[in-house]
Amino acid sequence: MSSSHMKYFHKQPDITTNTGRKITIYELNVEKNIDTLEEWAKHLREHYCLDDEIDFLRSGTGLSREDYLSQMIFPDPKNGMGVAVMSGDFAEILVHDYIEFIEQYYTTRTRYSRKVNRNSSTMGSDVLGYKCSNATMPNKNDELKVLEVKAQSSETKPENKLQTAVNHSVKDVARLAESLNAEVQRLVDKNRYDDAKIVRRFQNKTDRPYKLNFSAVAVHSTTSFSEDLLKEVDISNHPDYNINLLVIRSEKMMEFVKEMYVRASKC
Repeated sequence: MSSSHMKYFHKQPDITTNTGRKITIYELNVEKNIDTLEEWAKHLREHYCLDDEIDFLRSGTGLSREDYLSQMIFPDPKNGMGVAVMSGDFAEILVHDYIEFIEQYYTTRTRYSRKVNRNSSTMGSDVLGYKCSNATMPNKNDELKVLEVKAQSSETKPENKLQTAVNHSVKDVARLAESLNAEVQRLVDKNRYDDAKIVRRFQNKTDRPYKLNFSAVAVHSTTSFSEDLLKEVDISNHPDYNINLLVIRSEKMMEFVKEMYVRASKC
């Protein structure tokens, strides 16, 4: 996975909520470096369809690579639900990048391929990150990170998406077992057995203890970002009092997201 675009992630001063909780803030300052954008586009595309598979997958359709990706694989930017899914997928992939390249967690990145409906989101926990020194020798210090991601990428009136992420993160407590099982199945389907063993290590916390932590994440355009709303975030109803809070923002985020999917289709 390419990481050259991570130079666009810039740490900003933390924001403290009215109840004293820290919110980590990152700004995505994208520069128009063609080489970096092309690498980033390939990175985005291969979450949905590996480059060495695309010609076989499209062969029965009669479509070019670009048309196959834009008409059958990527969310449809002309469809209301498709726009929402495109925004959400891109936000989640940004968060995968953040936890892998900044926080040094392993992620499977299997969530976006083989969708039956390109304009729908895959069910289950949004992002899972793993730290495991040896999958066959479980250690109580191994870590599983579960992140709920909400996006408001459009240039619209700010909404408290971080609070929504906190509220929805509560569901991750109940659906974690199914989400882990889904990751194992998708990895096995891709013959990624060594990676599946890493996820498998975390499927039985009772017999094989590990550190479990939750995160709520909001991805905003600069217009939809509101420091005042962030200060109102309340985590009192979440079962994990140590839940991490993260916000990523960028100028004209939705416009950039659409541009990136167009760029990713031209391979």
